[in-house]
Amino acid sequence: MTKNIYKGRVVTLNIDTVQLPNGVTVDLETIRHPGAAAVVPMKDDGTVVLIRQFRHAAGGFIYEIPAGKLNPGEDPLHCAARELEEEIGYRASTFSLLSSIFTAPGFVDEVIHVYKATGLTQGRQQLDRDEVLEVVEMPLREAMRKIEDGTIRDAKTIVGLQAVYIKEAAR
Repeated sequence: MTKNIYKGRVVTLNIDTVQLPNGVTVDLETIRHPGAAAVVPMKDDGTVVLIRQFRHAAGGFIYEIPAGKLNPGEDPLHCAARELEEEIGYRASTFSLLSSIFTAPGFVDEVIHVYKATGLTQGRQQLDRDEVLEVVEMPLREAMRKIEDGTIRDAKTIVGLQAVYIKEAAR
């Protein structure tokens, strides 16, 4: 049984009555989210392109890879390409899926599909009115140091950058 508590633009909050695999029945607060796509843009010289974006829930500006919410029925790859150009003004000739991750599976069903984008060419940045960000470029190794020192704390960004770093090191 599901009881809807709130339906917003981005999320829906429900209380689901669920029978667990051990036979126990519990009420669980569940957030339903349409999912998202994120992308690690990598230039030919090994530079990654990040954004430093204002996030109210995080209390200020944080470093992130470009990302956005999936539209109903949208292919995650299309979303990744759209967000790449909208947020940082680049297009890519090649996308490769790095991982599809749960953000907080204890209470939300959101899955973010994380891609690596290469073959970058200049496009046209088109920020939404609620996007306050600056584009930041740095060598991949510097981004890894920012993860190590706690400057980069966003989970999708850490997953994406570390996946690219591991794949690059394996070459």
